[in-house]
Amino acid sequence: MRASPYTVSDVMSHTAVAVGSRASYKEIVEVMQQWRVSALPVLAGEGRVIGVVSEADLLPKEGYRSGAEPAFASGGAPDAAKAGAVLAEDLMSSPAVTIHADATIAEAARVMARRKVKRLPVVDAQGLLEGVVSRSDLLKVFLRSDAEIAAEIRESILPDIRGTRGMRVKVEEGVVNLSGELPDSTIIPLLARAVRAVEGVVDIRLDLRNPVVA
Repeated sequence: MRASPYTVSDVMSHTAVAVGSRASYKEIVEVMQQWRVSALPVLAGEGRVIGVVSEADLLPKEGYRSGAEPAFASGGAPDAAKAGAVLAEDLMSSPAVTIHADATIAEAARVMARRKVKRLPVVDAQGLLEGVVSRSDLLKVFLRSDAEIAAEIRESILPDIRGTRGMRVKVEEGVVNLSGELPDSTIIPLLARAVRAVEGVVDIRLDLRNPVVA
């Protein structure tokens, strides 16, 4: 069964904005404002990603301006240390949470959710920066047309599942409606999983009122 071909490389920004490890605090803020991004990969040498500096890494400088007691960041390092930092290498979170271009959209979404980040640097096998993928990039798959989703289900999903070729497929606003008969009711979970895996599917509705039991 062929899965939807969408990977990180299909939706990521191939022109990545980044800063060097010796970039100053002010330079980082200026780049973020200019490009309207909330985080930047930090590069060393020939372009290897060594960390990520985000708005959260920059805010302690403002937070401790009044001399408040230092709190501890989620990673265990005191925010006060970042409040006194002036270079990207001291401000960044390291090691960087990255992903490869051939990872699936679902894999990227899971990494973002688990690590609580909004953007992921996309790197090659050597750790060199290839691009950046954001939460909004991952949502692009839901811009697929209903006709495109229906065609993929008819051409790539149903032919590979026994007894489903004659099923009717209708897609409205990303919601897939499948109706018809099946030779075996045990096929239903397999069919549902396969359809939900198609990129752009919002939900699935099954109208299998009279399945034929083999």
